Amino acid sequence: MVSSRRRSGGFSENFKTVLLVCLIALLVRSFAYEGSLIPSKSMLPSLLVGDYVVISKFAYGFSRHALPFSLHLFDGRVLFHMPKRGDVVVFKTPVDNRTDLIKRLVGLPGDRIQVRHRVLLINGEAVTRQTIDDYVDRDPRFGSQRYPQYVETLPSGPAHLIVEDAGPENPVDNTDEVVVPPHHYFMMGDNRDNSEDSRYANAVGFVPEENLVGRAEIIVLSTEPSATPWQFWHWPSNLRRDRFLARVL
Repeated sequence: MVSSRRRSGGFSENFKTVLLVCLIALLVRSFAYEGSLIPSKSMLPSLLVGDYVVISKFAYGFSRHALPFSLHLFDGRVLFHMPKRGDVVVFKTPVDNRTDLIKRLVGLPGDRIQVRHRVLLINGEAVTRQTIDDYVDRDPRFGSQRYPQYVETLPSGPAHLIVEDAGPENPVDNTDEVVVPPHHYFMMGDNRDNSEDSRYANAVGFVPEENLVGRAEIIVLSTEPSATPWQFWHWPSNLRRDRFLARVL
């Protein structure tokens, strides 16, 4: 009888421990940090396919999108902190309030935003950009591709790298000037000709303040995309060790 009670008590204690660990993990994921795997090339060269990025969810305060499944328990934001121009931000797409995207914040509320011949203009002033060596995208699945690369410096000071296609301009390389509404933001990918972002009004458009999930902080792991992911013995050779613990700039 004593042995049975001990087994019962041991199971109960183990269950409570597991439950507590799960609760702590849920709280951390909801209100502190969350991981995000980069699935596309829209943020080249800053973020690569296969980068695993840690998102700071408390950087801008909390909205319902901090909760699992975006549970609609409240509206607006709690403990709100204004994002900065140049932040790399994870947000819910306004079209469905469900899909996560990661882009660079280039337009704050009240900013006038335009793209003219691929150059970003903020409040009527062209953003400073400097040509540097081409970026070479070495993709083991599709081969290497070269992109013209620039150092772009936003008005508030932060500089980052962007790339563009060398071919003809596309429709969003020349846009009308728009004004970012109150409590909204304008997002763009660093891979300017391969990013569906705020320039596409029907797909993304202006991002509401409530849809901000968090700020990308650090790359904790990075692996080369592989055409044969089931070949686990190749995983170690696919690691990009030089990107481990790199800050997201």
